Amino acid sequence: MTDRSDQSDQSDRAIAAAEELGLAFEVIRHGPVSSLEEAAVARGVTPAQVAKTLVVRLSDDDFRFVLVPGDREISWPKLRGLLGVNRVSMPSAEVAFEVTGYVRGTITPLGSSTAWPVIADAAVTGLVSLGGGAHGVALTLDADALVGALGARVADLTEPV
Repeated sequence: MTDRSDQSDQSDRAIAAAEELGLAFEVIRHGPVSSLEEAAVARGVTPAQVAKTLVVRLSDDDFRFVLVPGDREISWPKLRGLLGVNRVSMPSAEVAFEVTGYVRGTITPLGSSTAWPVIADAAVTGLVSLGGGAHGVALTLDADALVGALGARVADLTEPV
C-alpha cells in the first residue's frame, strides 16, 4: 500500500498537525509490535493509555473518528444511539486509507486527509499514547488537550474488553 518514505511523510503530517494545534506532545518511535500489550510497553504506558483511533462509516461519504482506550472496545449500540443512526460500519482498509490518508493500524485524526468529526470515549483521560500516522510512531500527550484541540465530542461509548 505504502512504502517506507510514504510512512515517514504520514508521521510528519501527523506531527505537524499536532504542532499546528498547539499540543504539547512527545514522539515515541519503536519497532514492530504485534499486540496492545507490546505497544504499551514500547510506548512506556499502560494498555488503557493507548488511545486507538477507529474510523467508522455512517454512509458512503460520511465518516467519524472514534478514540477508544486500548483496554476497551466500542459498544455499537451506544455509538449508534449517540449518532442517531441505525447502522454504523467499519470501512475496508482501502476505504479507510482513501478517507484518512493513513493505513489501518496507523490512523489518527491528526493530519488526516479529511478532518472528520471526532468522538472520544469518556474513558480517554489523562496521559494517552495516540498513533502517529505510521507504524512504530506514537504521540504521547494529554487527552483533555487533544479532545479540546480536535473539538471532539465526549461520550460513554465503550465496554471493557
